[in-house]
Amino acid sequence: MNRRDTRSGAHDMIQAMKTIFFLTVVVSSIACSSATAQQPENAARVGDRTITTKELDDRWRADDPASQAQAFQKLYDGRRAALDAIIADMLLAEAAKKKNMTVEAYELEEIGKRVKPVTDAEVVAFYQANVNQMQGRPLEVMAPAINRYLTEQQRASARQALIAELRRNGPEVRVLIDAPRREVEIESTDPSLGRASAPVTLIEFSDFQCPFCQRVAPTLKKLRETYGDRLRIVWKDFPLTQIHPQAFKAGEAAHCAGDQGKYWEYHDRLFANQQSLQVEDLKRYAVDLGLDAAAFSACLDSSKYGERVRDGVAQGTRLGVNSTPTIYINGRMLQGAQPYETFAAVIDEELSRVK
Repeated sequence: MNRRDTRSGAHDMIQAMKTIFFLTVVVSSIACSSATAQQPENAARVGDRTITTKELDDRWRADDPASQAQAFQKLYDGRRAALDAIIADMLLAEAAKKKNMTVEAYELEEIGKRVKPVTDAEVVAFYQANVNQMQGRPLEVMAPAINRYLTEQQRASARQALIAELRRNGPEVRVLIDAPRREVEIESTDPSLGRASAPVTLIEFSDFQCPFCQRVAPTLKKLRETYGDRLRIVWKDFPLTQIHPQAFKAGEAAHCAGDQGKYWEYHDRLFANQQSLQVEDLKRYAVDLGLDAAAFSACLDSSKYGERVRDGVAQGTRLGVNSTPTIYINGRMLQGAQPYETFAAVIDEELSRVK
C-alpha cells in the first residue's frame, strides 16, 4: 500500500460532497494497530511439527505489519460500531418509552430541537472552502445541494449529541471489549509535553508538510489544555518524503530548535508556515524565534538530526504506520485529523480504566 495522507474531518465532508455531486466513490482509510481475533490455538500440523496461530501472527507482522494492523483494527472498528449502534438503540427505546412515544417520533422531536436552519452564509463559506471540488459549477447551482448536505450533517451531529446525552444520564455503560493496542517505545530524546507518569500518553507520528497534521495540531493543543497533567503528548517524525519533499529537513530543523529549548515553539511556526519550508525559510524562522542563528544553521547544514528523523520513520514502519497523522493513545490507534470529540472519547475511556 502506498503511503498517503489520511483524510478525515472536513475531508470526509468533501468526499461525501463528491459522492453527492459527482457520483464518485468514497474510499475510506483503515488504520493500524494489533489484536488477535478468536482463533484456534493451533493452525496446522506438518508431520510432527505444529504451527500455532501465534506463529502466524508473528510472521504476518514481520512480513507485512501494515496489512496486519489494518486487518485487526478494521475488525475492532466494525465490532465497536455495531456495539455503539446496539447501545444507542437501547437508550433511545428506553427514553422514548418514558415519554410514551415511538422511537421514531422521539428521535424526530429531539433532533429537531438541536438542528438550526442552514444559513446562506454557511452555504457560501462551504462553497468557497471547497471550490476546487465543484468542477467549475457556480454557487447558485450548487447551493441547494450544499444546503441539503449541511442539513444532513447537522442532523447527524445532533443525533450523536442526543446519544451522548442519553449515555451520560442513563444507566452505566461499560464497554468490555478492548481496542487493539500496540506498544510504542518512547525514547528520552523524543519531544514531549506533559509528565512521563501521566495516565494517558498520546504519541503522534507526524509530518510538518502534511495538511492533515497541521489540522490536528490545534486539537492536540486543546486536549493538553483540557486534560493537563493527565495527558502526555509525544512527537515522532514520520515525513512522507515521496509527497512532502521538504518535510524531512523540517523535522531536522525542529530538533535543531530543540537544542536551544524551542522545539514546540518552532513546531508551531512550521505548521503556521507550511507552504514555506525551504532551507532558507527554516533558518529565517529560527531568527524570528530569537535562536542563535549561527548555531542553528550549523546544526541544520550538518544534518545533525537526520538519523533521528530516520529512526522515527523506521519505528513507524515497523508498527505499520503508512499515513499521517497516525496517533496512538495508550497504544490505541487513531488515524487522521479526527475531531476533538473523537480523541476526548478515547482519552476518557483510558482514564476510566485507571480510576
